[in-house]
Amino acid sequence: MTALAADRARYDRATAHLDAPVAVVDLEAFDANAADLVRRAGGKPIRVASKSVRCRALLERALAKDGFAGVMSFTLAESLWLARSGFDDVLLAYPSADRTGFAELTADPKLAAAVTVMVDDQAQLRLIDEARGGGRGREEVRVCLELDTALKLLGGRVRIGALRSPLHSPAQVAELARAVARRPGFRLVGVMAYEGHVAGVGDLLAGRPVRSRAIRAMQAAARRELAVRRAEVVRAVRAVVPDLEFVNGGGTGSVQHTAAEAAVTEIAAGSGFYVPRLFDNYTSFSGRPAALFAQPVVRRPGVGVVTVLGGGYPASGAAGRDRSPVPYLPQGLRYDPQEGAGEVQTPLLGSPADDLLIGDKVWFRHAKAGELCERFEQLHLVEGDRVTATVPTYRGEGRTFL
Repeated sequence: MTALAADRARYDRATAHLDAPVAVVDLEAFDANAADLVRRAGGKPIRVASKSVRCRALLERALAKDGFAGVMSFTLAESLWLARSGFDDVLLAYPSADRTGFAELTADPKLAAAVTVMVDDQAQLRLIDEARGGGRGREEVRVCLELDTALKLLGGRVRIGALRSPLHSPAQVAELARAVARRPGFRLVGVMAYEGHVAGVGDLLAGRPVRSRAIRAMQAAARRELAVRRAEVVRAVRAVVPDLEFVNGGGTGSVQHTAAEAAVTEIAAGSGFYVPRLFDNYTSFSGRPAALFAQPVVRRPGVGVVTVLGGGYPASGAAGRDRSPVPYLPQGLRYDPQEGAGEVQTPLLGSPADDLLIGDKVWFRHAKAGELCERFEQLHLVEGDRVTATVPTYRGEGRTFL
């Protein structure tokens, strides 16, 4: 029996008492992936990206391990909820226009001490001040500035990287740092720079060696340019705020590279715990798929075909085949190209279909990490061939933040 066949047998035994659709997290794989992130970080603490986990119990499991410290959240409402739940170091990774949330933040000493908000424009500071509610919100707001990490070529005519912060140069970041320092009610504590074109883009594409080499060349150039510019930015900001608390960078796909920069004090990572399918194509690391979901076989339309219930759970991003879940176990199943992953039914083709019976489970991997949890209220935690705990996702706790 192959290792994957053994895993399928374990998951089937563990969930034999559960009807599909069902989602599981293999704790042995989760813990092994966490250990690999720590190894790659080389001693620098890792801040856990909650959007890639979306389960409080597993956030707590990660943070209980040596090498992890703090959460990187994705909305202000989520940040406040986590802070009220006992998470005492929450960095909001994106600017917010949630006036109600800012009113709550600035009126509560515990929340204000636990949550750091992201800023890349003075207009965001004004919005927060307007939300203070005529003086009720007197608590000092902790602020982090985001640096644009994009690689710009040909005088800026070519841009490689996500459209995020407008702050690209050290002078631009320092100018906003001075604005924060001058403004009453705010304290600048950090700088963040997420190099998604390095951390979130695989460089080993199956059957595409030329494109893979081009991606590796681009990423090497981007890392070199950013390392120099990020160090200059940090020096410029520390000239304004000498007691800067942290400089955050990286992501699952670039942990070891970002950690090697002296200017960076902590790394962000989240997808590396679950290892979804988009993280299969990296030369710098490999992980173990930990988060899976199963759909039940409900039809057998013909030889070499089964149909499972639902399963059309596309991931965010530019639409394409790589945004669909992938049939994982048993090995050898593939989508019907005329139907793909469907909202209410998904035909699957391949010789393994002939060994599947009505009611059997087919296991899938989602394209991205935490988005799977928006489809399920519970995660069943598997150890060996047993479910040892069942924990709610954000959705299971009635929380859908985006």
